[in-house]
Amino acid sequence: MKDFFYAIQDLFVNVLFVPFDFLAELELENWWLANTVSWIFTLICFVALLYWLKQLKVFNDNNEEDKSISSHSYL
Repeated sequence: MKDFFYAIQDLFVNVLFVPFDFLAELELENWWLANTVSWIFTLICFVALLYWLKQLKVFNDNNEEDKSISSHSYL
């Protein structure tokens, strides 16, 4: 049973955390390059937000949304 938990430790420390170790070492040399992943995710979220707002406007312009006060039966 002990070997099972050591195998999990080995998987995470020596395999799955290698990219994070690389980014931690890279940050000491170049902050911008190390945070490129964060900037990419921020850009993706911003584009998704713009798309979502555009879709909300499309549905609002078509009057497809039920805006009545008691739109749900429990209200």
